[in-house]
Amino acid sequence: MSGALGKLKYKIIALIFISIFISCLPVIWFSTWQNWLALSTFASLSCCLLLKLFFQKLMKSVEALNVGLLNFKDGDFSNQLAYQKDDEFGELCRLYNETAQQLRKEKQWLYQREMMLDKMLQSAPQALLLINDSGVVVFANQSAQNLVGSMQALEGLSISKLQETAPQEIATAINCAQDGLISICQSDAEEEIWHASVGEILLNNQHHNLYIFKQLTRELNRQEVAVWKKVIRIISHELNNSLGPISSMSHSGKIIATKLDDTRLHRVFSTIDERITHLTEFVQGYGTFAKLPMPSLATIEIRPLLESIQLQWPSQIKCEVETVQADKGQLEQLIINLLKNAHESGSEVDAISLTVVATKGITKLLFEDGGQGMSETVLTSALVPFYSTKNSGTGLGLALCREIVEAHNGYINLSNRPSGGLCVEVGLPS
Repeated sequence: MSGALGKLKYKIIALIFISIFISCLPVIWFSTWQNWLALSTFASLSCCLLLKLFFQKLMKSVEALNVGLLNFKDGDFSNQLAYQKDDEFGELCRLYNETAQQLRKEKQWLYQREMMLDKMLQSAPQALLLINDSGVVVFANQSAQNLVGSMQALEGLSISKLQETAPQEIATAINCAQDGLISICQSDAEEEIWHASVGEILLNNQHHNLYIFKQLTRELNRQEVAVWKKVIRIISHELNNSLGPISSMSHSGKIIATKLDDTRLHRVFSTIDERITHLTEFVQGYGTFAKLPMPSLATIEIRPLLESIQLQWPSQIKCEVETVQADKGQLEQLIINLLKNAHESGSEVDAISLTVVATKGITKLLFEDGGQGMSETVLTSALVPFYSTKNSGTGLGLALCREIVEAHNGYINLSNRPSGGLCVEVGLPS
């Protein structure tokens, strides 16, 4: 670039000196050679005309280059110079065009990276809020919008406006601008634990606060369930090791009692055998919970599945969804368990209903009954393994439902209906 400019500069200087020299020839020769006056005047005018044409063409080229550089300044790299002659200015134009092409490629690459980053941030499970020093939201992803309960985009809203719809705990965390744990308990929903992280960043020479809210409830639940599963596996292993020999000895005892024709002894061994069978089924039930495999997702037609289950567990079914993405076996087990609980709640059969709807990328299954519902204490513990209010219950029915739902990256909520009875809401990704 500097070499081409240097050559062009020297050429312009040489043309200027030649033009001045030719223009001065009439003055030099006037006193001695008057016959040359006309010739020198003609030569001078010709040089001036050539010089004018050269500079006029040069100025147009420089003007085009100037417009292109102004486009560079505005971030527009689509302009190309058409001058392609093999001279110094042609070299400048080629360098300009190559630079424009390179900048255009880099701009496109940066735009693609920005789009990818925006997609990742929008789909992140963490709630992200970026607020400038004027207290205005400049960026918020979908998780943040769901967290504060807003139906519209948060960008452009002030903090005071944002806090009108946000849970009180979130509003307090934004005001305090400190890291820590937040416990959110909304009406008729399970208590959720969130971690708030706040950082200050400098963006466009302006200070911003970045709030990151991460939900810990699911992770804590998974760790809790993992501990329960480990305990269950250990207990099941020890029980199975003991039940085998006991069952064998009980069978031998029954044979001996039959030979001795001792009715009381035979009754004793029959009772032992019965309790062993019951305990074996009990252990197998816990083993199902402890060894639940990862779901094998497939597209399932929900209506035929519900109709087959309805034959065994009658209910009022309203289905507005054609298909759902789930593990068929686990989904069937989930629906059976919840309908079975509804029938065992003391509700009339006509009051038991199952509604399937789709909203915002989530398939919701609403199980409702007309029973007595649950107390606040039972609601908070009903999904915990081993917890049961039934005399013969194992405490695994709802715990297994919760495990199936969370394995599908869904959620399950229990709440009492205002008109009486229980409502179980299950949400599965569509």
